[in-house]
Amino acid sequence: MRKIHSRFTRRALLFAAGASLLAVGAARAQDAANGVGPKVDRVVFATNWKAQAAHGGFYQALADGTYTKFGLAVEIRQGGPQVNNRPLLPAGRIDFLMTGNLLHSFDNVKQGVPTVAVAAIFQKDPQALLAHPDQGYEKFEALKDAPVALIAKDGQFTWWQWLKVRHGFVDERLKPYNYNLGPFLANPRAIQQGYSVAEPIYVEKQGGFKPIVHLLADHGFSTYSTLIEARVETVQKRPDLVQRFVDASIIGWYNYLYGDRHVANALMLKENPEMTGEEIEASVELMKSQGIVDSGESRDRGIGAMNNGRIRDFYESMVRAGLYKQNDVELSKVAATQFVNRRIGLDIKQKLVGK
Repeated sequence: MRKIHSRFTRRALLFAAGASLLAVGAARAQDAANGVGPKVDRVVFATNWKAQAAHGGFYQALADGTYTKFGLAVEIRQGGPQVNNRPLLPAGRIDFLMTGNLLHSFDNVKQGVPTVAVAAIFQKDPQALLAHPDQGYEKFEALKDAPVALIAKDGQFTWWQWLKVRHGFVDERLKPYNYNLGPFLANPRAIQQGYSVAEPIYVEKQGGFKPIVHLLADHGFSTYSTLIEARVETVQKRPDLVQRFVDASIIGWYNYLYGDRHVANALMLKENPEMTGEEIEASVELMKSQGIVDSGESRDRGIGAMNNGRIRDFYESMVRAGLYKQNDVELSKVAATQFVNRRIGLDIKQKLVGK
């Protein structure tokens, strides 16, 4: 009973802390709107799913006051299964949007949507293929021979096409994945898609084993992920606002990954009580061990780094996979790289971890 009591006490304290921080943030935003205190810019930032560790740096910048230090009163709006925040950005109802990967950015440009990526928080896309241990799937090359591949419809029409062209996967193995782990857990020979910083945790909890995880990013799927998008008009007319939001978010991510993140976790548990503190911490460790946020270009240029050459190379690979034609997308409109690659936050990382 003591252990249960302690667990619920900790959770209650985290909820209370989250509620308090949300109230303080709301009060600051209201003060700014009323002209009380230093002038700040009100910003609405929308995510593409419910609060989770993969959003942690943004909540860190909100909870620890980093956004405020940059003159921003930020409201974070969650996404979710019944929430589609994507149309809100071009419509001017939000200021910034956290989106998935470059495929979304390519589609926006192709369709004439006036938005642009201004930072890439994830250097690696967390899309992965999961397999049971001790079934011969330790090497990525063996996955194409699995008798069953559980892949959701959106994956079948995007990165699965790349897997077929680049790695020899075949449609005959496909079965629909409906975000239920049951079919995968019941079939040791099956493979399934997964978000590499989430599904492995749930597999271990429900199935009692650690799955083999193969990141597509480690095998040529070179897109950036967790992009921050802004309207083209905002980039052109208010570049200082964009710069401050990007810089503050990057600093939030360094503090979240390498510093004290309990205030951010408290906020996220308040926003998404379906999560647990243990799941959040496990997900953070996966992000760090897999190099999702801080690897490759970010080691020298800082979190958020992007370069046009990599964007072009990824687009060419998607053309070869049949997702686009050669001239479908004007690549110069995909990203505004002037807001990143500025080594913002590297000094904070040095102080926190000495690396």
